Amino acid sequence: MNQPADFNKLIQIMDELRDKCPWDKKQTIHSLRQQTIEETYELADAITDKDWNGIKEELGDLLLHIIFYARIGLEENKFTLQEVIDGICEKLIKRHPHIYGNVKVEDEEDVKKNWEQIKLSEGKKSVLGGVPKSLPAMVKAMRIQEKAKQVGFEWANKEQVWEKVEEEKTELLEAVDSGNTEHIEEEAGDLFFSVINYVRFLKVDAENALELTNKKFIKRFTQMETEVQKKGENLGNMTLAEMDAIWNEIKKQKP
Repeated sequence: MNQPADFNKLIQIMDELRDKCPWDKKQTIHSLRQQTIEETYELADAITDKDWNGIKEELGDLLLHIIFYARIGLEENKFTLQEVIDGICEKLIKRHPHIYGNVKVEDEEDVKKNWEQIKLSEGKKSVLGGVPKSLPAMVKAMRIQEKAKQVGFEWANKEQVWEKVEEEKTELLEAVDSGNTEHIEEEAGDLFFSVINYVRFLKVDAENALELTNKKFIKRFTQMETEVQKKGENLGNMTLAEMDAIWNEIKKQKP
């Protein structure tokens, strides 16, 4: 196990790039931000695809970004990499009193409740305060619901959640009948939020589920385009019934 030496080697490479490479020299926390977001999504894609080689590669890219930010933090006299490591170690120990203290827990839900209570004791004004503003809306909805749950703001069972889904669906249809665009948008958001909540009760990752459907649709649609092109035809000249027939044949094929 040469992990310490290898980690130091990565730090050394980062230092050399920062000192000698024209591109690396110019980077700031702001110029790196978008690239870090991109790398995070690439990791998310690899996880969705269960691409373990991809996961390994993307983790390496993210680790490099962490080292890069720490190097800039050092240059700006803001923090060091050691302080980053010390900080997360301290936080993990403090927020796991059932491991490093005398607190007793029954299951993972107790652990999450303790986690939120500890964060509030650290000065957080709201249980929802730790949800990043820039999170994608669906992921944000999942995090909001999960955090609210930790203080007991939660339905008792999935049947109650589904009743809420039905209620929101009815309200959306009423809004559609009204023709008020803003009201439609509001009720559509409420319906989305309720469906996400129901899916969460089923212990399914709503974001991942939708992404799998996106990938499946893209695959089938591009396959339909290929089938149509083979026949020397054009999708734009076909009826919906004709396209639907090809679509249904593609659905019958093995994934």
